Amino acid sequence: MATKKLMKGTAARMGVMKRVSLVFKAKANKALDKMEDPRETLDYSYQRQLELLTKVRRGVADVATSRKRVELQMNQLQQQANKLEDQARKALGMGREDLARAALERKASAQSQLNDLQAQYAQLQAEEEKLTVASQRLQSKVDAFRTRKETIKATYTAAEAQTRINEAFSGISEEMGDVGMAIQRAEDKTAQMQARAGAIDELMASGALDDAVGGNRDDIQAELDMLSASSDVESELSRLKGEITAGAPKQLEGGANGNSQDAQGAQAPQAQTQSASIPAADRPAEPQDGEG
Repeated sequence: MATKKLMKGTAARMGVMKRVSLVFKAKANKALDKMEDPRETLDYSYQRQLELLTKVRRGVADVATSRKRVELQMNQLQQQANKLEDQARKALGMGREDLARAALERKASAQSQLNDLQAQYAQLQAEEEKLTVASQRLQSKVDAFRTRKETIKATYTAAEAQTRINEAFSGISEEMGDVGMAIQRAEDKTAQMQARAGAIDELMASGALDDAVGGNRDDIQAELDMLSASSDVESELSRLKGEITAGAPKQLEGGANGNSQDAQGAQAPQAQTQSASIPAADRPAEPQDGEG
């Protein structure tokens, strides 16, 4: 029983540790993804490829150097073998077969070394050719990657600039958000100060607050000021009424004069008609020219 409990406890702890490790890796991956700049990553990859290309070229140079060294050794052995063969001929010409045999034995040894060096030379030459081809291919890939890298960097920079512009226009960027919040706070403070100033003006006008600079105002003086203002309004209203009332009789007088003239005009034809109906003998004598 104790063993089973211990195993269960161990499994539970391992499960918790795995979960903590998973959460930590997820958080770290998210933080790294946020911090990562694709342009820097591409530049770093290109730098690593250049380093690899440099190593391949150095390897080609090392192999070529080894091949050249083997070639020099081969030439020396070939010269030595030719010399030993000449010595063997001379020894035979002099009747020294033993010297000729020793020279030929040395030549055989030199020829054996020469064969080994020739095999190494062929191997090094093949390796050099492989590395040369690989270096050329890697150079082509590095050049293509450099072109692609610059294209991606330019596209990313343009997209980043466009995103910032759009965020600025829409107001969702951090900088514009801070500016918008600052403007909102300034407007709120301005409205608050305006409301406070208006409230203080109303309180001072109503007498609830005293003017510390102009002195204290009592309730009686405030009431008298209000009555004086009302009296001024009433007097102005009475003046306007008087002007309106004074203008009305003038209009009536003008109308009466017009009526009297119309009446006189109407009576004149009537008088002419009455005089025409009176006989000429009964008419009064009309004054002659020159008489008063």
